[in-house]
Amino acid sequence: MTILLLGLVLFLGVHSVRIVADDWRGAMRARLGEGPWKGLYSLLSIAGFVLLVWGYGLARQQPVLLWQPPVWTRHLAALLMLVSMVLLVAAYVPRNGFKAKLHHPMMLATKVWAFAHLIANQTLADVLLFGGFLAWAIAGYAAARRRDRVSGTTYRPGTTTATVATVVIGAAVWALFAFWAHGWLFGVRPFG
Repeated sequence: MTILLLGLVLFLGVHSVRIVADDWRGAMRARLGEGPWKGLYSLLSIAGFVLLVWGYGLARQQPVLLWQPPVWTRHLAALLMLVSMVLLVAAYVPRNGFKAKLHHPMMLATKVWAFAHLIANQTLADVLLFGGFLAWAIAGYAAARRRDRVSGTTYRPGTTTATVATVVIGAAVWALFAFWAHGWLFGVRPFG
């Protein structure tokens, strides 16, 4: 569990700098330069991610069960993951309605992803991993919206074509993960 906790602290810590110390982040970027700052950020993020994945894998070998989730939570998680994938795709498809209305769809995708996995899983490692990401995404979304208000950021309106493309691509990515990639990558097949 220690390696998982170290990974979470490092990965989410690096990704929280903008949430808790945006002025310091700006000063460090100016002092180091854009390239070196991004390089350091990337190295720390990768190290945190590797520790997180390794630690979670180790924790799954000796799980500490906290509860037994009802079967319906798996069905709800599958539906929520469809929403999460559409929101994730919305972060990248230009001029879609989701980004126009919600402004930070990747943060929302992370919230939905974490919540879906939190309700469908039952171990201490699951609570640490998905609960940590949920708390981070809630704080990150609030901070991003606050920055938007302060800076007067406006978002271009979405188009129907881009919004429909977002839904179609998001549904395709969800199907790929749900029916194949999740089992291949993580050893858990959501649909048996």
